[in-house]
Amino acid sequence: MGVRRLGRVEDLRIRPMDETDVAVAERISDDAFFALDTATRSPSGPEPRRRSPQHRATWEARTRSFLDSDPGGSWVAERDGEVIGLATSFRREAVWCLATFAVRPGLQGAGVGVRLLQAALSYGDHLPRGMLAASVDPRALRRYHLAGFTLHPQLTLRGTVDRSGLPAVSGVRDGRPEDLEWMDALDRLRRGGPHGPDHHGLMAAARVVVTTDRTGYAYTDGRALAVLAAADDGAAQRLLCECLASADGPYEVQHVTSANYWAVRTAMAARMDMTADGYLGLRGMTPPAPYIHHGSLL
Repeated sequence: MGVRRLGRVEDLRIRPMDETDVAVAERISDDAFFALDTATRSPSGPEPRRRSPQHRATWEARTRSFLDSDPGGSWVAERDGEVIGLATSFRREAVWCLATFAVRPGLQGAGVGVRLLQAALSYGDHLPRGMLAASVDPRALRRYHLAGFTLHPQLTLRGTVDRSGLPAVSGVRDGRPEDLEWMDALDRLRRGGPHGPDHHGLMAAARVVVTTDRTGYAYTDGRALAVLAAADDGAAQRLLCECLASADGPYEVQHVTSANYWAVRTAMAARMDMTADGYLGLRGMTPPAPYIHHGSLL
């Protein structure tokens, strides 16, 4: 796909995102990631898919929540009154996270992404830690590297779960609102900041499972793991086994770094497949473990 002419650099405006931008930002991000997935799909990977109406609504609700909690972290690129790119980010105590970063297909490589990322990064310049989930787009990877992020390869584990390979699970239960305080304390230990207000969106979209001894939690919707944090590998494995055992059809665990190889061992015992898939970008920290991050909420 060729790169369209953007016009003069001074014609480009980077401004804070507002409520009226959310729907078009969602379409740009969906177009950009679908185009990237189509161009980079491996023979063993799933067929690229656009967001479902439910996923689209979740994306828009999450982005609106960022505008409420972190109004200084979300930006759009605009030319001639048309939004052509976006970056959303948020701060959680000591950690800054990049949630979404996308430029309209056909306009990449013209300087739009550089200026958007600079705006988002400025929101977390004073914080000691940073996290982002990166695709395999070489242009984006170069920008993250130049911004000081170390890129750690990730694995995705997917397939139909063979429950005969899983141990019996005990010491877990469904989470309750009163668990959020210790769950946030565990997040601070693992990544430097709580999920805080992000728990509300996670709970609306997925089941939360916790260990009875308060050593870990996980969110699962029956088809994929959303996020998992634990005090030790044993608690993490128990939680993942519960998520896998309660899978509703094929299951997927994304964002597994080498620091979380316990997840690979657990999934392989359940005869799931493993593929390389993107990077975890980190600044001022090493890969958190045992911890499997969320793609947007980190």
